[in-house]
Amino acid sequence: MQANATHVPSILVVDDEPAIADTILYALRTEGMQVEHCALGTDAIARLRGQPVDLVILDVGLPDLNGFEVCRTLRTFSDVPVIFLTARHEEIDRVVGLEIGADDYVVKPFSPRELAARVRVILRRMRGRSDGASPMPAQQPSPPFVHDRDGARLAYRGQWLDLTRYEYRLLALLADHPGRIYSRAQLMDLVWDDALDTSDRTVDTHIKTLRAKLRAAGDDDPIRTHRGMGYSLAI
Repeated sequence: MQANATHVPSILVVDDEPAIADTILYALRTEGMQVEHCALGTDAIARLRGQPVDLVILDVGLPDLNGFEVCRTLRTFSDVPVIFLTARHEEIDRVVGLEIGADDYVVKPFSPRELAARVRVILRRMRGRSDGASPMPAQQPSPPFVHDRDGARLAYRGQWLDLTRYEYRLLALLADHPGRIYSRAQLMDLVWDDALDTSDRTVDTHIKTLRAKLRAAGDDDPIRTHRGMGYSLAI
């Protein structure tokens, strides 16, 4: 249908800080998206029950309900993609956000261009699903991987990988969320949360060694580099 070819993505921004909300609205409208704004979690839930949107940008620190509560309620009636905005730096908050159904999170202060890029990536992924692609369900390892959580080990294409502690944690995170892009900062927070004196180069070094081990096991490399954004595991 012609409507599909000319579909304008609809985005709902839920943030009670006018300056931040206005910046996001301007950035996304510049990208040709249709954007609405709510300042309260209760208003956002009511809005989403009444009319669906393509993606929600949700602040964690709302004045009535926190973003986690809004997302939990939202997941009872909608699978719309959610990007969390948070000023928090605690690793547990980020893990909770992803586990309750968020597709990504961005820590304040952030670049409006980076946020817009993340929105585009998620919308492209959702369009691929609606057009008949067959990606794996969210938060499930892709078929070539077997994840033995009790034994803290991973197999790729039928071969158990000889991984260091942080190689295992890094690959397990990527494999559990195929297609999701993680920035270096996110990987540092989620994988090296208990390590001292680490840097962004630590992530690159471990990605390089993981790629070598994956190629040795399966003759291919499922790790994708997204320039200026981070890394993901191919679906």
